[in-house]
Amino acid sequence: MSSKLYVAVALAGVLMGCSEQKPGTSQQSSSTVDPPSAQTTADNSVSEHVTVLPEAVQYPDGSDRRIWVYLPPDYTTSSSRYPVVYMHDGQNVFSKETSYAGEWQVDETLDALHAEGVGVPIVVAVDHGGDKRMQELSPWTNSRFGDASGDTYLQFITETVKPYVDSHYRTRPAAAHTGIMGSSMGGLMSHYAIVARPDIFSRAAVFSPSYWYSQSSFEFAEAHPLPDSHRVYMNVGEKEGSQMVDGMQAMASLHLAQQHPDEALRATVIAGAEHNEAFWRGQVTPALAFLGFLTNFDNKAEQHHE
Repeated sequence: MSSKLYVAVALAGVLMGCSEQKPGTSQQSSSTVDPPSAQTTADNSVSEHVTVLPEAVQYPDGSDRRIWVYLPPDYTTSSSRYPVVYMHDGQNVFSKETSYAGEWQVDETLDALHAEGVGVPIVVAVDHGGDKRMQELSPWTNSRFGDASGDTYLQFITETVKPYVDSHYRTRPAAAHTGIMGSSMGGLMSHYAIVARPDIFSRAAVFSPSYWYSQSSFEFAEAHPLPDSHRVYMNVGEKEGSQMVDGMQAMASLHLAQQHPDEALRATVIAGAEHNEAFWRGQVTPALAFLGFLTNFDNKAEQHHE
């Protein structure tokens, strides 16, 4: 195995969302600086810095899709623009009440980092489509799960959600400041997104990716090498099984064989970790740090070790 592929012996707990534009349009503006009057939530597991877009965003199939937005605690007192991380499975990102098997607690994690003096990004979480989740998080059809609609889902993010966010919030819309993060099928989609649309995303956190879903993921990545400037943080739990571990290692090796820079790719097997939200929750901080979304993080880390 290449020395560029890191196998980390670590515990799963390491370092453990206005103008008048309507959602569903693709108009983009860089001048809007005030957030819309989004809906707050009575869910006490959700940070005060998380809101839901005030109007349901229409998915291409005509259904409504909930979009969550986390704004850094200093957003309303600052004139700064912020990088943005897009996440899948929005039900699991911020809320215990809407999660299926436990939330990621991304809001609590970022609030705590900010309280320590670390600059944090805007995070936009897109709800999955329920029983359509498997199909919309893969661009490739699987005989067991049916026809894929992943390209439609990715287009929804890039042509509907992102333009709305960029025109309603003070973002840094360029690819250099835009990331995507997800786990399992969401890991598969995050990897596909950065490979298919490197003009939109330059950072990807790929947790427990489901490369088993289709061999086409490898063929596509081989045909579309990543730009050297793009960074990918990949991981998988040791206890997720050989199919999951081997799949991630094979994808990492493929990118390294394409001469992707060592410092821009981290692929880690986490000792003792299983396929669950507790594992992924603990990986949010190291992933965001590696991808460059946490300012002053290195200084704070050094202070904690003094």
